Amino acid sequence: MAEASQLFKEFKIQSVSEFFRRNAAMLGYTGKVRSLTTLVHEAVTNSLDACEEAGIPPYIRVEIEELGREHYKVVVEDNGPGIPEKYITHVFGKMLAGTKAHRNIQSRGQQGIGISGAVMFAQITSGKATRVITSTGDEIIEAWVKIDVDRNEGKIVKKEKHPNPDGWHGTRIELEVKNVKYIRSKQGVYWYLKLTAIANPHAHIELIEPDGRLIVFPRSSDEIPEPPVEMKPHPKGVLTDDVYRMAKKTKRTTVRRFLVGEFSRISDKKVDELVEYIAALRLIKTVEDKKVQEQLYERLMKGEVKAVLRSFKGYTKVVKQVAKMMEKPPEKLTWHEAEEIVEAFKYMKFLAPPTHGLRPIGEENIEKGLKGILKPEFVTAVTRPPKVYSGGIPFQVEVGLAYGGEIPSGFELLRYANRVPLLFDAGSCVTTQAARSIDWKRYRVDDLDRTPLVLMINVVSVHVPYTGTGKQSIANDEDIYNEIRLAIMDAARRLQTYLSGKHRRLYQVKRKKTFEKYVPEIARALSILTGEPEEKIREYFLNFIESHFASKEAVSEGAAPEVSENA
Repeated sequence: MAEASQLFKEFKIQSVSEFFRRNAAMLGYTGKVRSLTTLVHEAVTNSLDACEEAGIPPYIRVEIEELGREHYKVVVEDNGPGIPEKYITHVFGKMLAGTKAHRNIQSRGQQGIGISGAVMFAQITSGKATRVITSTGDEIIEAWVKIDVDRNEGKIVKKEKHPNPDGWHGTRIELEVKNVKYIRSKQGVYWYLKLTAIANPHAHIELIEPDGRLIVFPRSSDEIPEPPVEMKPHPKGVLTDDVYRMAKKTKRTTVRRFLVGEFSRISDKKVDELVEYIAALRLIKTVEDKKVQEQLYERLMKGEVKAVLRSFKGYTKVVKQVAKMMEKPPEKLTWHEAEEIVEAFKYMKFLAPPTHGLRPIGEENIEKGLKGILKPEFVTAVTRPPKVYSGGIPFQVEVGLAYGGEIPSGFELLRYANRVPLLFDAGSCVTTQAARSIDWKRYRVDDLDRTPLVLMINVVSVHVPYTGTGKQSIANDEDIYNEIRLAIMDAARRLQTYLSGKHRRLYQVKRKKTFEKYVPEIARALSILTGEPEEKIREYFLNFIESHFASKEAVSEGAAPEVSENA
């Protein structure tokens, strides 16, 4: 039998960077086309977030230069606020670091992996450092960044500083990558940027393809989205570890002040109620009869906390002990006490979390984006009211529907999360499942596969429940699924009204032409019988037909039948 010392001889602590270096597919770097798209995606989302947070209308330029077979240089430049010199290595060279991952705030990126993952991928495929040129308006910093995989740290291998007489601000990154491929497919860079332009009509985006062709997606809206607001966590959406870690970091002086100040929907009155629930739970756990215990838990769930407390002798002593816990310093809160707090939260009733921090695209901007890029004959958009999932995480669903015009035949689903296009893993995404569940025939779409129809779905949240670190598919949460269905059906009813009117108009035009076809013969016959001029009779009948069908159209306007939301 081998000795333990021999078994553990190869034991090694692996850094986060080393883990993702060996598992790049988890970040979306799988397949030659997808890897290149993922690389551009990470850089573009960073640029959009930076510009919007600084209140700058985004101007983003993407260049793809072919250096050899499956060998490219990718350049992404923006006009954002720039990156201070001391943060360059953290932004581009450290995994799980960033301005968003630790905050309860809506953003395109959530994990602090994105752009550093792109630098990592470029490094392991080409061996080259990533060139970063950035300025906050002062001098221009030019740095070549690599990742120290063993330490999960970025390091600058070369740095130069240049004067900036024009006061330029922004960031330009150049990554050299191999084993990737540029193809104009629906999973490629061109399609990704096209979809990004639809969901971000305030952004001007340019793409220079490997053959030198310049493609411009012009800005169609001057309205810059308001920066998202950081939102306090809701009691129904936290774990014991969240409360425990937050208590260790807070600057509040007591547990009571910590709960009131660091969480949404908790007031001093609510803390007093929390004290009673914790005391009640402590007392219930002392009951040996499991049946009685279950009955007490049920009563507690119904909100009968005071009655439950009164059923125990000496309950006031326990209440005072819990109240005393609320006055101690938060850093002295034990894991067990944090666990009691979270358990009590589950039995309590709270107002839904505030949703003022969510920033949807908006119906008007969705319509502008779809019109500007797709050129349809009909477009509509629906932004649903904010809701919550998993008990306390706010989210919002938006849907855009475009029909006809320059849209080719065939149904197209455009999936988004916080304005970011989702191009891969569509089958496992809740947006796909919700779209497939709709009975489109109820909305006068008889053959979905041949109808020139584009459905756009955007899920907005401070924490989008992705199915994996590649962030290309949204998990099938029931609340999100139902909201998407309601939004689609709302938009589909508007399409139905339009199509009903269109079909009526076509039918009336056909009937009108049929009547007009016989006017010359009728005019000729009546002229012979009455002696009236043939032209006068023909003109009379044409005017009569025109006024008749005009009045019919006015009466039937808006007469499309309603459709049940159970479609």
